[in-house]
Amino acid sequence: MKKKKTMVSILEHIAIYVVLFITIFPILWMLLASFEPQQAIINQRAHGLFDFVPTIQNYIRVFTEYNFAKYTMNSFIVAAIAIILSLIIGLPCAYAVARYKMRKASVVVLLVRMIPGISFLLPWFSIFSWLGLRNTYTALILSHMLVALPYIVWIMIPNFEAIPMELEEAAWIDGCSKYTTFVRVALRLSTPGILTASLLAFIFSWNNFMFSIVLSGRDTTTLPVAVFNFVSYAYIDWGGLMAAACAITLPIVVLSLALQKYIISGLTAGAVKG
Repeated sequence: MKKKKTMVSILEHIAIYVVLFITIFPILWMLLASFEPQQAIINQRAHGLFDFVPTIQNYIRVFTEYNFAKYTMNSFIVAAIAIILSLIIGLPCAYAVARYKMRKASVVVLLVRMIPGISFLLPWFSIFSWLGLRNTYTALILSHMLVALPYIVWIMIPNFEAIPMELEEAAWIDGCSKYTTFVRVALRLSTPGILTASLLAFIFSWNNFMFSIVLSGRDTTTLPVAVFNFVSYAYIDWGGLMAAACAITLPIVVLSLALQKYIISGLTAGAVKG
């Protein structure tokens, strides 16, 4: 029995290491390639993965020749405003669904979340073109909210359901209105869920390519679209492309590490009741 348990433990560790390798290796290759000269990346089979002289020229070109600072600011503006507006609308919506048992409304939210974003692309393009809003932050923000808003609502419903009703009733007895109870009790107790929903929605907006490539313009180009600058018909600037990918990934990694203690509790809220 003891040998069997030992064998199972060894297999579990092997499986974990295999998954970690599959997950981490592409990131490691991307990071290393961002410091490699173009010729070294092309001839990588000949000299190996680690046999090269590091250079920061790829990063210098990304933020000078390709003006990635501007694209980063565009992505941040679109993502931040889209998430803030989605939270302002989505949190009261999720609270109402949770407290008043609006199951049909929650199903509608789920269906909206499941519809592929490309289904909305042509209507969005037509509407924004008719309104003269193409190539504006407004078009990008509203299109990103289309996915971020139902995502936030769906995540926050179980978070609000997990809050004991007795806490809100006690607040009412103390003279709090329903609005005050929502702000001072429900929102404060749901902080992990709010941070988790905000982070996941921010990641979607930050990495979104489909809406941005159709609705953005020269002054509103976001990071995923700007990466196309490194790809041409006959040439791919691999060093610049990898440096740009690292620049895009870094803010998400930093945010995820900063909020990691809230993510699990936010995602599992409402999983256990009773």
